[in-house]
Amino acid sequence: MPMDLSEESGGHGSAPEGADGQPVGALRGAGVQVDTARAGRIAVAVALVALVAVGSVLLVAGYRKNAQVSALRSQGVPVQITISHCLGLMGGTGSSPAGYECTGSYTYHGTHYVEGVPGSTFYPDDAVVAGVVASGDPGLLSTPSTVASSRTSYTLYLVAAVLFASAAGIGGWILVRRRRRRVDD
Repeated sequence: MPMDLSEESGGHGSAPEGADGQPVGALRGAGVQVDTARAGRIAVAVALVALVAVGSVLLVAGYRKNAQVSALRSQGVPVQITISHCLGLMGGTGSSPAGYECTGSYTYHGTHYVEGVPGSTFYPDDAVVAGVVASGDPGLLSTPSTVASSRTSYTLYLVAAVLFASAAGIGGWILVRRRRRRVDD
């Protein structure tokens, strides 16, 4: 009868048994110990940084959008856009176009520009349509109807404000908790 060394030696081949009676193997090398409190603090810190970062990006984007609308409304100069081409954008099922993305060219103060034409209207190649550029930024192109319907909006800052307030609230709560622990200790 062959002898099973793992049963008698308790050494190399032995392994503790799990709840179901099956051997549970141990990994060789250093064990891993996780300080869950520290991991939690790191996760909260990363979440706070993410809230502030996303809020900052949204704040800058809102400011930039409002600045573009203001520039087109106050410094808008009419130009004639010659359509280069339009591409159909497919809808969710792919069976019908959801709109069009057109590219056109125009000249402003002797400089030739090629830009995307705002909106989703289809224009035939070489069609000439009205456009508006900001005199301070001639690469900023729009259409007269878009400029007429655009307004600056402070609601663009609302989501950023909510994210900043959330980060401040969570950070304040953490600081109050820490101070209470120090006082209690």
